[in-house]
Amino acid sequence: MSAKFVSRRPIYFEIVRHDASADRIHFYLEEKNVLPKVHRSEAAQSKSFLSEITVEDFPLRGKSVLLHIKRRRWTLVNTGEIVKRDWNLIAKGTRTTNKFASFLKGIA
Repeated sequence: MSAKFVSRRPIYFEIVRHDASADRIHFYLEEKNVLPKVHRSEAAQSKSFLSEITVEDFPLRGKSVLLHIKRRRWTLVNTGEIVKRDWNLIAKGTRTTNKFASFLKGIA
């Protein structure tokens, strides 16, 4: 019998591709087509993705990890308003995730 990890947190991104080299691992993530809660009762169309951002995350087995993230945007049908989630994925002034930046700050 195998154990299964069950997350209680919503999963907003899907890993669409990954690549590995001798010193790096790249994960390509796309935000799922799930409207932010505040707009779920409204009719909306997923129009496209914002420009991809690349951030560095915790190293994995001695290799640097780069996350290539595409965030989604939607157009509300009734108003034409463009909506997107407000993510704080990277630490201010860096290209690293908030958790990785906090970790590095703690060991400095």
